[in-house]
Order: sequence, then structure tokens, then C-alpha cells
Amino acid sequence: MRRTKIVATVGPACDSPELLAEMVRAGVNVFRLNFSHGTGDEHKARAALIREIAAKQERYVGILGDLQGPKIRLRKLAEDPIRLQPGLELVLDTRLADGEGDATHIGVDYEPLARSVAAGDILLLDDGRLRLLVDRVEGEEVFCISESAGNLHSRKGINRLGGGLSAPALTEKDMVDIDLAAELGLDFIAVSFPSSAEDIRDARAKLQQAGCFAHIIGKIERAEAVANDEHLDDLIRACDGVMVARGDLGVEIGDASLIGLQKHIIKRSRVLNRPVITATQMMESMIQNPVPTRAEVFDVANAVLDGTDAVMLSAETASGQYPVETVIAMARNCEGAELYPSARKSSYRLERQFESVEETLAMSAVYAANHQKGVKAIVSLTETGRTVLLMSRLTSGIPIYAFSRNRETCTRVSLYRGVYALPTDSADASIDDCVTALKARSEVSCGDLILVTMGDTVGVDGHTNTLKMLRLS
Repeated sequence: MRRTKIVATVGPACDSPELLAEMVRAGVNVFRLNFSHGTGDEHKARAALIREIAAKQERYVGILGDLQGPKIRLRKLAEDPIRLQPGLELVLDTRLADGEGDATHIGVDYEPLARSVAAGDILLLDDGRLRLLVDRVEGEEVFCISESAGNLHSRKGINRLGGGLSAPALTEKDMVDIDLAAELGLDFIAVSFPSSAEDIRDARAKLQQAGCFAHIIGKIERAEAVANDEHLDDLIRACDGVMVARGDLGVEIGDASLIGLQKHIIKRSRVLNRPVITATQMMESMIQNPVPTRAEVFDVANAVLDGTDAVMLSAETASGQYPVETVIAMARNCEGAELYPSARKSSYRLERQFESVEETLAMSAVYAANHQKGVKAIVSLTETGRTVLLMSRLTSGIPIYAFSRNRETCTRVSLYRGVYALPTDSADASIDDCVTALKARSEVSCGDLILVTMGDTVGVDGHTNTLKMLRLS
């Protein structure tokens, strides 16, 4: 069974009932609604359709709403596109409105720009495809020299190499989308461009005020977010999960630095008991081609071997020509990487002390599963999914089955590596009920050895205190 989960973005290329149903069958675990594109009505229709399809296929599929956040962009160009050439001088001016200016005098929607840059800074446009050298700053005008050749389109993003262009993490549009997320009852909300733990706490307060209690996924995409390990850890702790958003992060810190940082973020997220998604251009060539490149195959595999919970598809499924084929290829590559021995065993946490009975039981279950010959499955009766989240932080080839009466729990664990949700009819479901359900699905059979975690106090969060090993009859 594939343990690494797949997040796929919904867009015009795949929002028909037939294609979404095929994508679920192909292996999508969470669908992403990108609030940077589309209308509220479109997102409502897609969320309803996803839930209808998941129910028909008797699967739990999560829905993640991705807030646009304060991405700093060019304003609409008077001529679109304009052509840049090395040595061309152009001016960035925050006073210009959409459609004003000309081919060398361009509006920017970031009012502090002139106070945030200095001569010698490098500004990166369109995810780093084009580079501008800041020559001088005069009042509200930033004079730049192009170092690149290429077409520049309206609304493209601007980053400063090394970071430093920051705006509040939530915009007016985000507040509207938070109300939409509450109305839709989404499972996850991705907060874009947080600089600190305080940004996440502020977002959580605003979400809860709107009646939205979705789990928050903090997108790590600013240089400030990874300034040092203490700052990064604080940010991760404030989130319910994180995303390694390699697009803007790579632009700000440089691709060479991103390689090791991806591994570090995944490691810290697992240590701090948070699920982690690896995103951006994982199978970019499949937007136009039916098969991935070798480099993309290895990129996915490396993320899996690093321990990521999920890998994400963006334009590949939202606007690409082969959305179903892309999911199939992603699933196949994840499964291939998971066959490697290091992806199935773990010595992690052997030397540390645990902070709760729940964590002790969770760690003991995975350790026993990895070392007791013949264990076929770990079964957990869980209210919130906390115990299975802790178990999923350790590497194992043994499937973890989360049995819960809560639909929200069953849906949210769809993001956890190696965890598979099954419903129970009531709070007092027994071990026999769980075994019967697994036998009906041919997941276990008579003579198999399984491990079970549960609590004496039924229906109460945080009371897991029992670990059993059973030989099925």
C-alpha cells in the first residue's frame, strides 16, 4: 500500500465529475482549492462534487483551501507583455495604478518597496525567471537594470533575493476566503507567506472567529521563516502542518540552498509531530507531456525518502493536459521509493524521553511493529487522530488503520503518511468490530498478528493508554 499521500490541485483541466472520480481512483488523498484563482461559487461547486465522489467510492478525501496571501506583484501592464533585454533600464513605481506607465515604467502593488530595497539588491520576477539589479532609489521610484532577456507579463510576483519584502500574512481577499472556508467546512487551510509563529496565531484567531476550525498548514516560502532553527521551529509548532513551498522559497534563498533546507524542514516537522507537504514543480513537464522526466521521478523519490507525508501537484492537475496520468505516475513513483529499505525502518527517537502516555504508546506500537516478525497492521481506535499522527512520525512499512466515529478525523488523517481511515458506527466500537471491518476488506486474515492502541475511556481525546498484540483467529 502506498504510504506517501498525494495532494492535487483542482482547476479547469480536471473539474468534471468523470475526471475527479478517476483522480480519486488513481490515488488522490487531498484536493487543493487554490483561492488565488476561481470564484467562490466555483470553489463551492468543486468542494460539493469532491465530497459526493468520495462518498460514492467510500473513501475519505480531504479538501485544502489555499489562501492567496500577500504575494507582492506587478500591477497590470499598459502593454502586456513587455520585452526585457540585458542592460535595459526600467523603473518600479508604487504610485502607478493598473494600466498606467509604459514599457519601462511599471506599477507595483507594494507601497514600502522604495524603503525596502537599496542599490545592489537583486529583484526576482516571475518566480525567478527574470532578474533586476537595483541601481538607485529616488523617492518612490526604484531604478533597475535588467540582467535577463524574456517576456514580462502583468501581475507577476516580485521577490528580493535573500528576502526582506514582507507584508501582513492575511489580506482583505484572504478574509473573504476565510468566510468561504468556514461555509465549506474545509479540512485544511494553507496560510501563505507567514514570516513567524505570530502570523499563524493571528490567522488561527481570525479563522476561529469566522467559525472555521480547519487545520492550518503553514507554507514555508519566505527567507524570514527560515532565518534560524529556533524561528523555524516556533513557526512549525504554531501550525497543524507545514508545506515546503519551493517556488517562492527557492526564489528568495536560491535553489542551491533549497536542496538541504527541504530535508531540514521535513526533518524538523517530523520531530515536532507535524505532517509536511512537499510542493512546487514536482512533475511540471506533465503539464504538456504524458510521462515525467527522470529528474522529476527522482525529485518525488527524494521527497519520499526524506520522510514527507505528502507530495503536491499544482498546475500539473489544475491546468495540465494529463491530470489523471500525472496522479498515476506520482503514485507509482512514491510506491517505488517506498520499497527502499530506509523508507521502511526507523531508529529515530530511541534515545529520547516521551512527554505523554499517548506518545509512549504510539512509539511503542511502531517499534514493536518494526521488530516483531509477522505484524501485518497497527489498529488505532481514535477520537481526533492524535495517536496515529504520532505513530506516523516514525518510519515503518506497516499500515496504520485509524478507526474513528468522527468524519473530520477520518478526513484529516488522509494527509498522514502511512495512515488509512476507516469509520466506526459509535464511540464504543470494539476491537472485534475493527478486525471484522479489516477482514471484509481483505486487509488481514486469520493467523495474522496485529497491534491495537486504544483508551479505557471511550470517546475522550488524549486517553490512549492501552497497547495490545493479537493473533487473529
